[in-house]
Amino acid sequence: MAFVKISEQPSLYNDLEKKSVLEILTDINREDHKVADAVEKAIPQIEKLVSQIVPRMKKGGRIFYMGAGTSGRLGVLDASEIPPTFGMEPTWVIGLIAGGDTALRNPVENAEDDTNQGWKDLQIHNITPKDTVIGIAASGTTPYVIGALKAAREYGCLTAAITSNPDAPISEAAEIAIEMIVGPEYVTGSSRMKSGTGQKMICNMITTTTMIQLGRVKGNKMVNMQLSNAKLVDRGTRMIVEELGLRYDDARSLLLLHGSVKKAVDAYRENQ
Repeated sequence: MAFVKISEQPSLYNDLEKKSVLEILTDINREDHKVADAVEKAIPQIEKLVSQIVPRMKKGGRIFYMGAGTSGRLGVLDASEIPPTFGMEPTWVIGLIAGGDTALRNPVENAEDDTNQGWKDLQIHNITPKDTVIGIAASGTTPYVIGALKAAREYGCLTAAITSNPDAPISEAAEIAIEMIVGPEYVTGSSRMKSGTGQKMICNMITTTTMIQLGRVKGNKMVNMQLSNAKLVDRGTRMIVEELGLRYDDARSLLLLHGSVKKAVDAYRENQ
């Protein structure tokens, strides 16, 4: 049976330019409601992936996101949020986009069409069989991503694909296929919309669950977050006040001395 890109089928809505602002917003919101349900159906595959990522990371493995355009930008975004949120070094979760960092802001012509470049980009980071490579492509046909997945899988890496189309070539290239079927986009083919929203949700789920499993969260708090601004210092101070019953100023001093909530709490308890 021929592969059909559901994500690029005609929109369910016509004459968009004739609609009022309220009609457009309401229509988009109606479509967005479909995303969470589509992601929910993919949870078994997401669980399978995370369950294999965690033991690999405990042995020093890393996560690599790979994508082009919107998909690549979302992978880079999720990776960039891991250090400030969980206090991990930026080398643990890495986002790679076809065309390099230039492509984060501007299109790079033909970058996603190179089947070999993805694997070359991974080799720059000294890829090992302990690592996990997650390819993201709404269409499921991006050569940059598929080529990288095939090479990484052959090399012994854990591989996964996130796509908006069933039985896509990217799914065949990866060991674990996460197929999030959100249907046609409101603006035909604009995968920055529902597909992008779903990709962000799935990336959040993968890394947040992994970080919790690796002990980077206590209770429900980001006890390893980086203290990169006054808001986060205040948040961390209040966590210590709640955990240890200290005065606010004492808790703040302890936090700034040790650099994270977890280290501050551990150090305080060791000295009691």
